[in-house]
Amino acid sequence: MSGLRIARNELRRLSTGVLPKLALAAMVLVPLLYASFYLYANYDPYGRLDKLPAAIVTTDAGATDSSGARRDIGREVTDEVLGSGTFQWHEVSEEEAQAGVRDDRYSFAITIPRDFSAALLSSGDFRPQQATMTLTTNDANNYLSGTIADQVAEQVRGTIAKKVGTEAADKFLVGFSTIYANIGQASDGATTLADGAGKLQSGQQELADGAKQLAGGGTELASGLTTLRERTTALPDQSRQLADGASQVAEGNTRLAEAGSLLASASTGLQGDLDAARDRITQRLRDAGLPEAEVQATIAVLEDARKPVNDANGKIQETSGQLDTLADGARRVSDGAAQLAGSAPALTGGIAKASDGANQLRDGAARLDEGEQQAVGGTNELASGSAQLRDGLRDGLAQIPNPDDPTRDATASTIADPVSVNSVGVASAGTYGAGLAPFFMALATWIGAFVLFLLLRPLSTRSLAAGASPLRVAVGGWLASAALGVAQVVVLFGAVTWLVGIRVAHPLGAIGFLVLTSLAFTAIMHALNAMFGAVGKFLGLVLLVLQLVSAGGTFPWQTIPDALYPLHLVLPMGYVIDGLRHLLYTGASLSILGDVAVLLAYLAGGLLVSTLAARKRRMWTVSQLKPELSL
Repeated sequence: MSGLRIARNELRRLSTGVLPKLALAAMVLVPLLYASFYLYANYDPYGRLDKLPAAIVTTDAGATDSSGARRDIGREVTDEVLGSGTFQWHEVSEEEAQAGVRDDRYSFAITIPRDFSAALLSSGDFRPQQATMTLTTNDANNYLSGTIADQVAEQVRGTIAKKVGTEAADKFLVGFSTIYANIGQASDGATTLADGAGKLQSGQQELADGAKQLAGGGTELASGLTTLRERTTALPDQSRQLADGASQVAEGNTRLAEAGSLLASASTGLQGDLDAARDRITQRLRDAGLPEAEVQATIAVLEDARKPVNDANGKIQETSGQLDTLADGARRVSDGAAQLAGSAPALTGGIAKASDGANQLRDGAARLDEGEQQAVGGTNELASGSAQLRDGLRDGLAQIPNPDDPTRDATASTIADPVSVNSVGVASAGTYGAGLAPFFMALATWIGAFVLFLLLRPLSTRSLAAGASPLRVAVGGWLASAALGVAQVVVLFGAVTWLVGIRVAHPLGAIGFLVLTSLAFTAIMHALNAMFGAVGKFLGLVLLVLQLVSAGGTFPWQTIPDALYPLHLVLPMGYVIDGLRHLLYTGASLSILGDVAVLLAYLAGGLLVSTLAARKRRMWTVSQLKPELSL
């Protein structure tokens, strides 16, 4: 008897009568009822979050920011949340929100406290406080509601942080602009200072040179005045002697001038007498009757004889005037010498004081020269420092950002939200239901294979009794379940794709992979039932539980406990889920060949175990005959 005939006989046995046919149809629809209804119910729960009631409470009193403007950030956040439409938001009092979360009227509640704005704006006054929102959840309502609430609160917190961060960064950048302007003024001032310091350096050097010259001149002056002081020590006595001698000379000159005056008077009288004698002689000669020519000749002789007298008179008169002048000069010299003698002590005293002052001037000039040398060093340092200050301010000014308004706004936004996530999906499920589809389709296929053997007999007793080969008996027993399993996955795939609406990237590959999965799972369940009988059904249920916890259908399998890792690597459902994910989404790769190889191995292994069970069943026992006899 061939395997196909054995399978046909088994299916004919199950389809005889109305109730068996209904039972057969029910077995075909079991995976559909399990997977499709669950996926339909959870197709896109995130798209219906606006049906989820949530409460928001605002008691924010507002605050004044650093610019003096009044802000109520809590109110701004509340209005934004209420208008978002993400949930069925209700703005209520704090007491009502607490009671609503406790009584399951609200899934969660967000409370914005009274000091919310004050805390957010506190950084502007350098008295930073962390603002706090209160998230109230109740896992007794729904655990996932709390998880969703955590995500919502984090998004609200991120939005507020971005908003406040943008404003803070904008003020920060405005401060940079102010610093830039002030540093620019400081740089200009430093440039002026450096220029002035350079001029001061030149002038200070000239002053230092002058101080050095002054010190040298002061030394020479002090030396000369010391010599003058030494040489004028005897000046009072000498000037007194000079005054006395000048007085004597003046007296002598006076007497001499008086004698000269007498002599001049006598000479003048002599001239008068000679003139009178000439006139008398002239008259007498005329009276004597001499001719006029002789008279004139005689007078001429007399004039010639008188000439020495006239010359002597002129010299006497001239000498007398000079003697008078000499006497006057001698008197003035005497008076000057007397004044010099009177002033000589004061002069020598002044020279002494001048000498002392010159010594002080010399010492002061030396100290001035030393101080100027130090001042030159300080001025050089000032010039160097001011130049460094100027250059440093210029370099610093070039490094201080001074963006224009659009750039500042863009920069502030970037600082507040520096990273944006550009999600590039190699494969995208699209919806929550589509994300769970591989797991529940694999699970439904296993359950479908499990329920088939509630009615199907794994091995045909008649064929075994007729002496059919164990392989034919095993394949014939499996083919009936395989045919029903293929019908199960075809109906399941159609419902999931057409009714639920889950988009499949590779339909032919997916249906083919599901058919292979059903063949492998039915082979496994067939082997368990063939080898262990009723116990095999229990083992199939145990394997179902083990695969539920190790397949990684909801969370990545790497997150399961380490002790379950071997189960994931050995049991087939994890490979089915992996293959379906590649085929349902858009990221199919050659790694699916490994999943196909594992299922083929399980298929071959299941048939091998079923063949061994058939070989074993060829030896009849009384316990095996009782069920057959009852039939």
